[in-house]
Amino acid sequence: MKKVIIIGAGGHSAEITDYITHYNNSVAPELCFDVVGYIDDNKESYNNYSLLGPYIGTIKDHEVSQDAEYIMGIANIQFRRTIIQNFLEKGARFATLIHPTAIISPSATVGEGCVVAHNASIGPKAIIGNFNMLNSRCTIGHDSTIGNFNFIGPQVVLSGFTKVGNNNMFGVNSATIPTIEIGDNNTIAAGMIITKTVKDNETHFYRFKEKVVIT
Repeated sequence: MKKVIIIGAGGHSAEITDYITHYNNSVAPELCFDVVGYIDDNKESYNNYSLLGPYIGTIKDHEVSQDAEYIMGIANIQFRRTIIQNFLEKGARFATLIHPTAIISPSATVGEGCVVAHNASIGPKAIIGNFNMLNSRCTIGHDSTIGNFNFIGPQVVLSGFTKVGNNNMFGVNSATIPTIEIGDNNTIAAGMIITKTVKDNETHFYRFKEKVVIT
């Protein structure tokens, strides 16, 4: 079994805990994840959920273990990269977790420290970098390239030949048309369809909402 420590003990961590349970139920015992425990600066977060292991302390005071790998269980993109980089500097190793219902092309690659949630799809020749979160039912189209530290929300669709940089947040149901390029540190709001190049440090959202009522 592979020992892992989950960084974070809130709602996102609880979802990842479910993914681990589903994964463990689908593989041989020697391939399973053994959750050593959870670290979170707010212990109350741990008390809100039924998790697989004990609360073992805060993130800020944690001494990196050489006997276990880590899985990032915090959704907030403002904290994910900083914590991961801090742990890497201390010698941490990060596991990649792929839900058994995810569909990943044999010609696609998935990097270190990624979590690929249930029913996600990664197309042919897609390249997924390190420390990305690919949430439930998202689709990464063929020949797309995703950098590092991105959070791709549920049901996001990145069409074929999309290129994404680092540290971007994609809200629920956002999408790109084919061949779009997106830089670094951007926020793509829920429901946005990106049809033009996005540079760096931008936020894209609908300025107006329309409601159509058919009578």
